[in-house]
Amino acid sequence: MKAGVFMMPSHPPERSFYDGHQWDLDHLELVDQLGFNEAWLGEHFTAPWEPNPAPDLLIAQGLQRTQHIKLCPGAHLLPYHHPAELAHRVAFMDHIAQGRFMFGVGTSGLPSDWKLFNVDGAGGENRRMTKEALDIILKLWASEEPFEFTGEYWTVNRIDTMLDTLKFHIKPFQQPHPPIGIAGLTPGSDTLKMCGASGFMPMSVALSNGYLKTHWQAVVEGAESAGRTPSRSDWRVSREVYVAETDKEAKDKAINGMLGRAYAEYLLPLFKSFGMVSLFKHHPEVPDSDVTMEYLAEYVWLVGSPRTVTDKLGAMVDDTGGFGCLLVLTFDQLENKEGWANSQRMLMEEVMPNFPD
Repeated sequence: MKAGVFMMPSHPPERSFYDGHQWDLDHLELVDQLGFNEAWLGEHFTAPWEPNPAPDLLIAQGLQRTQHIKLCPGAHLLPYHHPAELAHRVAFMDHIAQGRFMFGVGTSGLPSDWKLFNVDGAGGENRRMTKEALDIILKLWASEEPFEFTGEYWTVNRIDTMLDTLKFHIKPFQQPHPPIGIAGLTPGSDTLKMCGASGFMPMSVALSNGYLKTHWQAVVEGAESAGRTPSRSDWRVSREVYVAETDKEAKDKAINGMLGRAYAEYLLPLFKSFGMVSLFKHHPEVPDSDVTMEYLAEYVWLVGSPRTVTDKLGAMVDDTGGFGCLLVLTFDQLENKEGWANSQRMLMEEVMPNFPD
């Protein structure tokens, strides 16, 4: 199993954009030095706890601060980008990264973003737009001849040479294109069915092991519809992780630190408003009121000593059938740099060797 990080990037609302961005760059440098395989950087527009509308800007600067780790948008929200423009930006970034890049795409799940861009997410328009945009991007990258694509949302012309010198000319560094990951959120995600059908890398948030099983089943269903066989080694799963010398210390740092605050002030209220708090439960009879930070630290997050986290991750692998990359869901640790660095170091040195590739 590989290890990576998923950075929303998350910062408390009082953190300045500049200070948050600098912490993100410092963290990318840290995980590169520790040997993490990849970092996925989110894109949101209307979430004060996730203040990054342009992950490729962070990637461009992060490439200058790192040596080995792959840096990846996780994900560009395709309904909000013109596909011809994004095809060029992504292809150009792939050249800058020289192979240290993967292309994450998403449909967008925040109703506030839907409203901002006038997208009918409740009616599934975001998923239709995502499929059409990705079809256009891939066709632009693959084509050698001019074409016109007339879709439901965009019309794009892959031009022939004009005025003797002007032409379509920017294609990705990695051929036929950089590896593509698609993020899913809802149980039995239709987006992940599309991912399976296309043979791309599925990406999941690990709310619970039962929830994760519905995601893999969606990937399998989509793959089978297209005559494909999906590989669990391609599956990326993000999970909250905090490792310390003892279980007590790890729980205290997780619950009373930025992980606990982000859940208390942002994520848990958001999931409750989505009617999805039940997805965190290890048993359906657990009352919603019992899903607290202490409950999450005990039953959901990978929190504890190296031995405890190893056991929890092993149980997660056994229960879900396995996956190829654990992505540590990362929160702003500007006030806890040393503790977080130790957590990441212990994960790589004392936990991950128990789960070899």
